[in-house]
Amino acid sequence: MKVGVVGVGYWGPNLLRNLIETNRCSELWCYDLCSSASAKVRHRFPCVRFATSLQELIGRCDAVMVATPVETHAPLARAILDAGRTVFVEKPLTNSSQKAEELLQLAERRRAVLMVGHTFIYSPAVRKIREYIDNRTLGDIYFISASRVNLGLHRKDVNVVWDLAAHDLSILYYWLGAIPLRVAALGRACVGRMVDVASLHCEFPEGVVANIEVSWLAPCKLRRTVLIGSERMVLYDDTQTDEKIKLLDRGVKLEEPQSFGEYQLTYRTGDVLSPFLDITEPVFLQTRHFLDCVETGARPETDGFVGLKVVTALEAACESIDKNGAFVETSPSTSACAPRRAERARHAIGANP
Repeated sequence: MKVGVVGVGYWGPNLLRNLIETNRCSELWCYDLCSSASAKVRHRFPCVRFATSLQELIGRCDAVMVATPVETHAPLARAILDAGRTVFVEKPLTNSSQKAEELLQLAERRRAVLMVGHTFIYSPAVRKIREYIDNRTLGDIYFISASRVNLGLHRKDVNVVWDLAAHDLSILYYWLGAIPLRVAALGRACVGRMVDVASLHCEFPEGVVANIEVSWLAPCKLRRTVLIGSERMVLYDDTQTDEKIKLLDRGVKLEEPQSFGEYQLTYRTGDVLSPFLDITEPVFLQTRHFLDCVETGARPETDGFVGLKVVTALEAACESIDKNGAFVETSPSTSACAPRRAERARHAIGANP
């Protein structure tokens, strides 16, 4: 198949590299307005061809991947979908839920595939934790805490919530089958005009609570998530090269009182298990899934519907920051009432629409 990439400044070269590694593309095309970015790609990937316009790239390709600033996602994806091509858009899908909804509807009308680059959903570690949740290894989920911080990169097109919290919100949607019912967030622009540190408090269906900390101002890179369940706990550290997941047989149980006024807690500290995980790069797995969808027309696991839900939650978080941390409810049409196994099955890799 013939695949094109729009935008080769920052993330686009990674997409090209993975497309090449799949060994499934007869031609690779790219288009970028920046001549210096294009020159670097010419040197690094001599096999890649260059289009002189977006229209030329669309005309020469079966599918197009978009890795440009967020404000350009909607018009670029619209042009590609209008041509009936399969399109992949890096996260977040758009900078507003209205634009995301319009793209979703356009893809349905054109019967074209729309996929969003929520890469972490393809991570073997994230999928293993979903397995723990689905088979109730953890019991009832009580609380989730996530920290995603590093020093930079300060972006000019979106704030730290849209940049980093988008990852955690997509992961939580994948795990819980829902976006938050409501969000309370606080943030500050410490350097420049964009909010570069933020804390989100998210309340999900079935009483699950999640706190997300994101920052471009931290002395070290941290990608750590803790899940607390009624039966077990999980520590997920994506910065580790091995043992990314630790399943901890730890917890606390409230004993039934035997007499008036008696209140007893029993603490349990058991084994720690680190499961074997596939070491394949999530971006490669995501790219391979995209090519599968191009070939078969199957609905991507991270389709426009997933992209819309994440954008809706991001909007609620930023509105809460503007309101000094007041709770903001997500739209009833996009916040799930409970984890839905039917929807999860619909989004299974390789599943037909």
